[in-house]
Amino acid sequence: MMTKPMNFTGLLFLLTFTGLVAGTSTAFSENMSTLLTGEMQNFAPNETPRPFKDFIFLNAAGEEERISDYQGKVVLVNFWATWCAPCRKEMPSLDRLQGELGSDDFEVLAIGQDLQGMEKVTGFFEKLGLRNLAALNDKTVKSGRSSGVFGLPASILLNAEGEEVGRLVGPAEWDSPEAKALINHVIAGS
Repeated sequence: MMTKPMNFTGLLFLLTFTGLVAGTSTAFSENMSTLLTGEMQNFAPNETPRPFKDFIFLNAAGEEERISDYQGKVVLVNFWATWCAPCRKEMPSLDRLQGELGSDDFEVLAIGQDLQGMEKVTGFFEKLGLRNLAALNDKTVKSGRSSGVFGLPASILLNAEGEEVGRLVGPAEWDSPEAKALINHVIAGS
């Protein structure tokens, strides 16, 4: 007889706790959804931040880096390629965003998916005069595939815990007021 009231109490506690957690995650996504206007209207937020797979890419010196190396910062991971016209158009805005918000709290990682390698990426950066972004590439394109990216450009926003907050497939002006408001919202919540 004693087990039924204890089971009911345990169930009641579990339902209450689950409701509180759901309320918190709903508040997170609801607060973010008010920011999804203008350039960020196509940003698809997750209801709650979700795990993001770690992967390897190369920097301009040919050294391996990982997404997990940036944990502790909010990171905008942008997958792009030099042959992609919309990617080429949005790269200057990513460069300006990194110049303005890049800090101990935030980083833009524009990871090229160029099969021709780093020389193609660094040449592209020089041609466009990109000075704030680090030249990064993954000529295996495994990074994009493991992240669920099947079209370019694609940008994924990670919180400081390395979890995916949401993503935008297609180009955007990343230095727009709407984009900066969204990113600052995630920085403030991390």
